[in-house]
Amino acid sequence: MVVRILGFNGSPRKYGNTFKLLSVALKAAERFEAETEIIHLYDYMLKPCIGCLSDIQEACRYPCVLDDDMKFLYDKILMADGFIMATPVYWYSPSSQMKIFIDRLTVFENMATMGEQCPLEGKVAGIIACGNDSGTIQVIANLYSILNSMGINIPPWALAYYHEKGDVLAKRSSILDAVNIGRNIVLTCKGEKPEKWYLDWKHIPFIYDLVNEVKIEVEENRIMQWKSRETAISKLIGNIEMEASKSLRDKQ
Repeated sequence: MVVRILGFNGSPRKYGNTFKLLSVALKAAERFEAETEIIHLYDYMLKPCIGCLSDIQEACRYPCVLDDDMKFLYDKILMADGFIMATPVYWYSPSSQMKIFIDRLTVFENMATMGEQCPLEGKVAGIIACGNDSGTIQVIANLYSILNSMGINIPPWALAYYHEKGDVLAKRSSILDAVNIGRNIVLTCKGEKPEKWYLDWKHIPFIYDLVNEVKIEVEENRIMQWKSRETAISKLIGNIEMEASKSLRDKQ
């Protein structure tokens, strides 16, 4: 049985902690014989939900009435057995792009209210959340309830989080959590029930190699993406410096 797992990166950065843990989870899933694909949500044009069901319930169904890149992502989801949602924490919530993505999944969920099969029913999911301080568990709990309300199966230990500053790849517990997400999603998709759902570090011989693979991928992404981000940030910093200089001249 070929298991297909999608990883949705809800961070605008392809080299940050959110991406790192997601990549760890996906690479772990591959070690357990899954096919994986990572989707960077910020690469796609996703329009906010316009709440069709508030006017006519039957209008909210697949395919969505909105014409954007979500149609491409819908087809990816339909072909997948499971997925991992990874998001940074913005004000105790998922990122705006992740929130739009989740809202737009309502076209699947609403089909169940009309007596049809919800295409998400029985699919398997896990959650990753990263932030500098607090809010990670709050975000995970919120997404758990949403996904389960859409008929999605959430296996044991299908969560990983990091709420500190610094590099998450230096945090052994978070790495281990991400590995177990990948493993348990694959096992659940296959219908297996292992004796132990959570493996510790000593029972995962490939974990060091996996982390090194992620480090290489992160650096490649950083080199590719940083130039455009640096340009935008430098423009802002330049404007701030100009305003500060003008303010100083005015005072003089």
